[in-house]
Amino acid sequence: MNKKDYYELLGLKKEATPIEIKKAYRKLAKELHPDRNKAKDAETKFKEVQEAYETLSDDNKRKAYDQYGHAATQGFNNNNSGYASNYSTNGFDFGDLGGIDDIFSQFFGEGFGGFNNQRPNSSATRGADIEATLRVDFTEAVFGKYKTISYQRKITCDNCNGTGAQTPKDIKTCPECKGSGRVVRIQSTFLGTIQTTAVCPTCQGTGKTIATKCRKCKGEGRVVQDENFKIKIPPGIPDGVTLKFRDRGNAGKTGGGYGDLYLTIEVNPHSSLERRGDDIYSHINIDVASAVLGSEIAIESVRDPITLKIPSGTQSGKIFRLAGKGGPKFKGQGNGDHYIQVTVQIPEKLTRQQREVWEKLAEIKDQKPGLFG
Repeated sequence: MNKKDYYELLGLKKEATPIEIKKAYRKLAKELHPDRNKAKDAETKFKEVQEAYETLSDDNKRKAYDQYGHAATQGFNNNNSGYASNYSTNGFDFGDLGGIDDIFSQFFGEGFGGFNNQRPNSSATRGADIEATLRVDFTEAVFGKYKTISYQRKITCDNCNGTGAQTPKDIKTCPECKGSGRVVRIQSTFLGTIQTTAVCPTCQGTGKTIATKCRKCKGEGRVVQDENFKIKIPPGIPDGVTLKFRDRGNAGKTGGGYGDLYLTIEVNPHSSLERRGDDIYSHINIDVASAVLGSEIAIESVRDPITLKIPSGTQSGKIFRLAGKGGPKFKGQGNGDHYIQVTVQIPEKLTRQQREVWEKLAEIKDQKPGLFG
């Protein structure tokens, strides 16, 4: 079956930037996640989008894909080529199919026939990541600022230390699997009678059951907590950048580690200034007299007000560059520049006196400077 083009899956052009790739993936992942989208093909599309992002978000994989297509993403595992992928979702691991028992276990359970690989039981899983958006003012993005964000997350219950049991004595060996976390089943299939090993449905693979659940977390092992987290907005941060804060996400089940917090920064526009990278752009209108004779005009900037000298004879569309008057560079030292474009406004209506002046100017417009009589 022919695979779909990765760029097409994400709705992107081949020239898409890493930021555009990440934005497109996050949007589609939210829309197609099986926990949210109940459409029949949602899970399939979710996996396709995730596979596309795994490739295009990695510089080496993306270069190989751009050059060789889907063939570049096949067969690179465990060969130190730089293209190894550990793509995994919903229990199906496509990154490391080590042997025949691993392949069949995807369909028949963790142990197929006599090929049980005796993996250790553990229900401790890493907690889910949290995604959030923070809107900041234009000048806050330019110069940076400390901000406090408020959000909710699940933390490990301090009453039971994540076990879900009221006391350690309430943790019992599972009576169905006898603590192994697995149960053996006999299945009749088109291949004949097959013995499989599956995760114990009673204890979910932990090998333990709880006699009395923790009163605080009701056996969940986690509780919801309001967080006030102080972060630093780096100076010069671009609009749409996502910051990662390790271990600031949700706690995992039964003592699993914490996920991360991904915070996307959205910058509010300014009324008269525009930011392009580290540079600032603005626009001013001047009258004809100021353009012909020259003048000085106060300019709004991200810093202190600037006095811009308009030379005589300035033409409409002229761009002035004020070196070092832009914002701090996001990565590096120094500042960007401030560019100001001038538009000469032609009056639409004239008073009688103004018309007389313009008519006089029209009469003498062809005279050359320095000639008299």
